[in-house]
Amino acid sequence: MNSFGRLFKITTFGESHGKAIGVTIDGCPPGMTIDEVFIQAELARRRPGQSAIVTQRKEADEMEILSGVFEGKSTGTPLMMLIKNKDARSKDYSHISGKYRPSHADFTYQEKYGFRDYRGGGRSSARETAARVAAGAIAKLFLRDQGIKVTAYVSQVGDLSCSSDYKSMDFSLIENTAIRCPDLAIAEQMIDLIKTIKKQGDTIGGVVTGVIQGCPVGLGEPVFDKLHAVLGNAMLGINACKGFEYGSGFDGVTMRGSEHNDIFEKKEEKIKTTTNFSGGVQGGISNGMDIYFRTAFKPVATIIPAQQSVDVKGEATTVSGKGRHDPCVVPRAVPIVEAMAALVIADFVLLQRRIG
Repeated sequence: MNSFGRLFKITTFGESHGKAIGVTIDGCPPGMTIDEVFIQAELARRRPGQSAIVTQRKEADEMEILSGVFEGKSTGTPLMMLIKNKDARSKDYSHISGKYRPSHADFTYQEKYGFRDYRGGGRSSARETAARVAAGAIAKLFLRDQGIKVTAYVSQVGDLSCSSDYKSMDFSLIENTAIRCPDLAIAEQMIDLIKTIKKQGDTIGGVVTGVIQGCPVGLGEPVFDKLHAVLGNAMLGINACKGFEYGSGFDGVTMRGSEHNDIFEKKEEKIKTTTNFSGGVQGGISNGMDIYFRTAFKPVATIIPAQQSVDVKGEATTVSGKGRHDPCVVPRAVPIVEAMAALVIADFVLLQRRIG
């Protein structure tokens, strides 16, 4: 449960309120320039306390490379990165040590393992995703050398959504607002909505759109390891993710085959499609077009108002949220979505090299 990938394989470790979290990457190609400034910038996009609409836990998420890098280059041996926890407040969770919080992993972890770390959810906490972002930054550096770019942005919060598809978006504007939505007019409305929800002690969900550009033809396997299936696995493994669709997604069911089929043509000496309802993947294999997808995130389960629940003995009790929590996960989910997508594509690039 702690590892992901086959050739570009990561293993994360640590808990929300432990001494540190971290990741080991096994299979990172040797000779890559490891840009620590870039890695730290990626972590800064995910870190808590970065704006008024995210959790106010104060973690700098300063990354330390322990192995696998020499004179700024990857050595090809396991690359290990560590991020120390500096602002954990375990006492904020003492009131739920014997209670099950609604829609959290408390009950299932207790039943599966017979024991659980109640401090912020322990291993089930989204704190673990900082390690994924660090690993994803390495994958992005690798893909950048291959001409592949991974981008994500917030396209919906509650009922507020961008009306345009990704092709009309200016990706350079994504980081211009705290919500990470390039449609600046709707972005301000999203921020206002999250602030209102936060004042009520409640939470709200949203959607993150991902786009992979420059992907070559041939990535993915035709049966069990279809490219879109592994992408879906990666996204659904992110905390609070409740749905994944790629290409036309669920909207495709309203179309006829004559409308939905992507017609081939030769353009600029390459075979392309006139439309891209396939989302850049056909038969589980990339076709050279943009890969685009949407991930849905639920409202954060921790809310301030008291809720009915049971304790570890099954007796009725009430639970209310304390501590520091996100009123909406999507602003900080953007770099996580990018990281997981980059890890998937990096793995498939290396697998395709093996075949070639």
